[in-house]
Amino acid sequence: MPETLRATPLHALHRAAGAKMVPFAGWEMPLHYGSQVEEHHRVRRDAGMFDVSHMLAIDVRGAGARDFLRYALANDVAKLATRGKALYSCLLDHGGGVLDDLIAYLLDETRYRLVVNAGTAEKDLAWLREIGAHCARPPEIVARRDLALIAVQGPNAREKAWRALPEIRRLSQPLAPFEAAEVGDALVARTGYTGEDGFELMVEDVRAAEVWEKLRAAGVSPAGLGARDTLRLEAGMNLYGQDMDETVTPLEAGLGWTVDVAPGRDFVGRAALGARPVRWRLLGLVLGERGVMRAGQPVRSPAGDGIVTSGGFAPTLACSVALARLPPAVAPEERVDVGVRDRWIPARVVKPPFVRYGKIRVSP
Repeated sequence: MPETLRATPLHALHRAAGAKMVPFAGWEMPLHYGSQVEEHHRVRRDAGMFDVSHMLAIDVRGAGARDFLRYALANDVAKLATRGKALYSCLLDHGGGVLDDLIAYLLDETRYRLVVNAGTAEKDLAWLREIGAHCARPPEIVARRDLALIAVQGPNAREKAWRALPEIRRLSQPLAPFEAAEVGDALVARTGYTGEDGFELMVEDVRAAEVWEKLRAAGVSPAGLGARDTLRLEAGMNLYGQDMDETVTPLEAGLGWTVDVAPGRDFVGRAALGARPVRWRLLGLVLGERGVMRAGQPVRSPAGDGIVTSGGFAPTLACSVALARLPPAVAPEERVDVGVRDRWIPARVVKPPFVRYGKIRVSP
């Protein structure tokens, strides 16, 4: 029997706007609204919005919430010293493999919010509850399925969001990147997955359509999963299930900076990270000729073979770029060959990101 796909609270609006809908992680989601490339450029140059309600917000509450998260996550939530601060972290298994990547927000002394990926949401929730059950002070772990998530991204995203939703301006205007503010029942976070500025809005699902329509009236154009993927690839941001999964550690996925190994704190996977050899290094590739790199394509280097984990055409650079799992000895500016269709094409190794805040960081 065909899979029954879930629908976000904005599903009817996507259909009415003529979006091309596709299955994604068990949900029916908009791929684009006509032109993926135009949506990509709009976010880089102006403002676009994405329905990311397929992702799951998880609230962790109680007197033991901080201690629980210090053990459950590879990054240390003790760094979050004031309300609204956020950090990016991996969720590891006991072997050091990456179960997921997520953002953790400090709401107050006894409340945190995690936002996890759609494809791993149920697995993450079960894993967190399993860990929490063994804590001295088990936290309350609540799946916030009553929330919708809308990402407003681009150089003009914040101004247009304030135009659409003036009630959020006072509390959200002072926010630095990776900070959030509670505005009534909503959470406004200065975070995103595009390499551009903007907000991620978490609102009650019953308000989602109203918020979406106000943003559209203020000049924020809808964008789909296609543009979201090319934007995050240009920004050098990992995609779970491609650039990282349970078979690799954060140290092999370019995410060593998210692992806090300061003395005095144990966390799930810490011992394994210290014992496992680092087999890979995640780096960027820029293709030297016509062609498009795709996930799964082989890479040859003098230091050994590797594999493309994410690849595609980068509209901002007008060439193909990729993230690749390469032998640790490979370094930026070296030359490798990528197996594209039936030929080997030279590529230059670079350190991501390729594009950030509208500026090209590597030469095509």
